[in-house]
Parts: sequence; structure tokens; C-alpha cells
Amino acid sequence: MTAPRVTLVMVVHDGLELTRACLESLRAAREPFALVVLDNGSTDATPRFFGNFPYAFPLRFERNPDNGPVIAALNRAWRLAETETLCFLHNDTEMVDAHGLTRLLAALDAPRVGLAGLYGAKRLRRDGASVGRTIVHSLAEGPSVRSPWEEVAFVDSVCLCLRRALMEEIGGFDEGYGFYHGHDRDLSLAVRERGLKCVVVRAPFVHRGGGTRTRDFARDPAREAADLAMRAAAVERFARKWQHRLPADARSCGRRVREWVSAKLLAPGGPRPDGDR
Repeated sequence: MTAPRVTLVMVVHDGLELTRACLESLRAAREPFALVVLDNGSTDATPRFFGNFPYAFPLRFERNPDNGPVIAALNRAWRLAETETLCFLHNDTEMVDAHGLTRLLAALDAPRVGLAGLYGAKRLRRDGASVGRTIVHSLAEGPSVRSPWEEVAFVDSVCLCLRRALMEEIGGFDEGYGFYHGHDRDLSLAVRERGLKCVVVRAPFVHRGGGTRTRDFARDPAREAADLAMRAAAVERFARKWQHRLPADARSCGRRVREWVSAKLLAPGGPRPDGDR
């Protein structure tokens, strides 16, 4: 059996059915991988499941006693990996493309590429917010990223793939962001600060949503409000820390102009590409 080049790193808290679906989707992966899972104080059957792990993937499993800050848990988890490449993956994702991991690793082999993922944005504003019209992704219901990959200003934490040596040079995720939000933007600009590219790869995946998005808390107004406040605080901190690199745009000047003109043509009430009828 070929030794894996990459370790998939997951931090989980409950949501065992999502985790099962994620792992089941990875059975088809053509790229050998190791798996590091850090259980962040689950109260469901997650610890028992990993104690009797039903898959052949090489597994390193550790457990925190409570549901502490996810960013700190991620930093603990990736240091348990032994491969040259790390791939942080949300447990609420399912990989549709059997060659997805191979495509992510191929992107990292391209000149000056430091970080690869499946979702991101080409432009960040001066205030740290992403520009919606520049988002590119590999969501299975309609990937918007061109093949094989496109450069972006930041890669979303749903999937973050990079060399371990680069992660060590950066010093891991910045835990100053608190419980969860902000670490993906921060890592992306730390990579770009070193003259390396961030890219989104065309490798279709499904994102089920397991409590990492504000809309996942819609039935709990208090949690929704708390999550919105955490997001706002993280973006504000990010903008202060990286003010010397913001705004950030991965597009060439020519492409910016072309996309701006295209957006204007497609705006409500404006001329359409097929003419006014």
C-alpha cells in the first residue's frame, strides 16, 4: 500500500451522522490519506464510533474533555499529523470527486501555490469583508471555479490544504480570533505575505452545514446573535491586523475591469448580454 502524502485533519463536536457521511464519501478517494480527528467534547456517540473505527484509513484520534475554542483544537490536531501535507476538512462535507484530494495536491505542486481549497473569494475589502461577486467554489450543485483552479485572495475553512512546513513557518492558526471565525482569512493572507498564491480547485463537493454557518442557528435567536457578533469581531480584528495588505485582490487589472463591466451589464434594469428585449 502506498504511503499517504496527505493527512486529513478534522475537529468534530457531535454531528456523528455528518461525520459518517463525510468518511463514507472518502472511501472512493483515489489518493491515499491518513486521518487525524480531534473530538472537541462530543456528547453523542462520536467517541465510541472512533473507538471502534470501521474504516481502513490510518487514524489518529484524540479527545478534548469539553467543547473549547475550535481554532485551538485545530492547532492541536494538525501537530499530530506526520505527512508532508495537511488538509483541513469540515466533517459536514462530502467529496463527490474521487480524484478531489489528488487535484488539491496537484495545485500545491504548481509554481508558487501555497494554499488550496474548495471555496473562496478573489477580493477582500479594506474592512476585511469578502466581495460576493468574486466568490468561486466547487459546490457540486454548480461549481463556479474554472478548471483546474483559480487564484483567490482567501480560501474558506471548509477545506484548507497546505504543506506542513509552511504551516509550521506561519506558526499555525492565530488563536487570537477566539472560538472559531477569522482563522481562514488570516491564514490566507499569511500565505500571500510570503509571496505565495491561494487557489480554489475544481473538485466538486457537498456541504451539508453542520453548525458552522450563522444560518444553521436560525432556530436559536440567541446563538444566531452570538455567532453574528463573533463573526463581526473576527473580521474587525482581521482588518486591523492586515491593514497593510487590504484591500486584497487576486485578479489582474484587466480581469477586474472585465468583471466589473460584466457585473454592470447583468445588473437589474441594465442591458443584458443578449440585448434589450
